[in-house]
Amino acid sequence: MSAPNPGRPRWTPLAIVYLGIAIVGLVGTWTLNILAIASGSDFVTEWMTNGVATQSLQLDLLVLAIAAGVFLVVEGRRIGMRRAWLLLPLAAITAAAFVIPLFLALRERRLAAR
Repeated sequence: MSAPNPGRPRWTPLAIVYLGIAIVGLVGTWTLNILAIASGSDFVTEWMTNGVATQSLQLDLLVLAIAAGVFLVVEGRRIGMRRAWLLLPLAAITAAAFVIPLFLALRERRLAAR
């Protein structure tokens, strides 16, 4: 059995766990988004007009997503991940529940290659 090739990205068990979480995040959010659109729901209006408890959760998730976005860019640069910032617009068209674990999987691969 040969030793791992340093400098070559590999899928570690942790990277695979993060990738699995990313897939669940993408499939779960998009399934619900498609159901909302198919039912004629005004998604944004419904999201913004719920009660105070829901608005608290929304603000909580928004602040978390902003912090994660900053981390994504800064950490990506720190460890030499090229174009990690491209994940930010991807989050806007998919879901943060997909992009953040995807970034963590790619980050884990990058760190394993060191």
